[in-house]
Amino acid sequence: MLAGLSHRYGILIVLAAVMALLPLTFPSGYYFRVASLVWVSAFAAIGLNILMGKAGQVSLGHAGFFGIGAYAVAIGPAHLGLPSLAALVIGAGVSALLAYLVGRPILRLRGHYLAIATLGFGILVALVITTESRWTGGPDGMAVAKLSLFGWRVSGSGAWYWITGGLLLAGTWIALNLDETPTGRAFRALHDSEIAARVTGINVNRFKLQAFVIAAVYASLAGSALAMMNGFVNPDQAGFLHSVELVTMVVLGGLGSVVGSIVGAAVLIMLPQLLTVFQEYENLLLGFIIIVSMIFMRDGIVPMVWKLMSRKRA
Repeated sequence: MLAGLSHRYGILIVLAAVMALLPLTFPSGYYFRVASLVWVSAFAAIGLNILMGKAGQVSLGHAGFFGIGAYAVAIGPAHLGLPSLAALVIGAGVSALLAYLVGRPILRLRGHYLAIATLGFGILVALVITTESRWTGGPDGMAVAKLSLFGWRVSGSGAWYWITGGLLLAGTWIALNLDETPTGRAFRALHDSEIAARVTGINVNRFKLQAFVIAAVYASLAGSALAMMNGFVNPDQAGFLHSVELVTMVVLGGLGSVVGSIVGAAVLIMLPQLLTVFQEYENLLLGFIIIVSMIFMRDGIVPMVWKLMSRKRA
């Protein structure tokens, strides 16, 4: 137990140290924005990893919850006169409720049937956002009010760097602690075998639904943070390609690894920035690098590096 506690604290201390030292290397404000994108994406990926890596369930429509959170902080202040923080909380609550209502029937499915069902949910959310132009601005999107904290209007990439970094630290801490709870152990049992978990007395449907709701809330909060940081939101936030990006971050970093979610998000956000020098070959090289990574690191970057380090010590 003490070893697990020190391990969790170690991860948080290293992550906090990286966040504190990174700005010393930034030559311009642009790098603060890129790092903020990494923190937000990593937060959403951690939630999805709880569902996919811990509980062993597939979701190809997770960007739908991301879009709900993003549009909540846009619609709330613009049409309902709500403060941004209140709209953020409402968006997370709506996402949790939808995840509960939608998850009850679709989580009874398995394999590719479950993947298609979650994909349908994501497409439905994106379709509603696109067609309800009176509320959402339609395909053109809409502006998002700036976040106000105790009378201070948050603006600038530097401020958002620390806000999104704090959000990621909180999300990481929750996910790491979840592993050592009865719920976390039930998730791992589900991942290994639903039949064996059911035989041991675990309420399979209830814990699958819990994982789905937790992942939805993570995605919603990430969507709200990104929308307020950008000051604008459009239907792409809830689109299928964004769902694929989130799944890629989780799988690339390592299924079941909280640190892997952060690494996967960092790789997928930073690689396009580094490959811009290749101009029209940028997307081709990005796809090639991801394919090669998955061929030689099937378990993901972090689990593979950990295995290599263990072998070296042995």
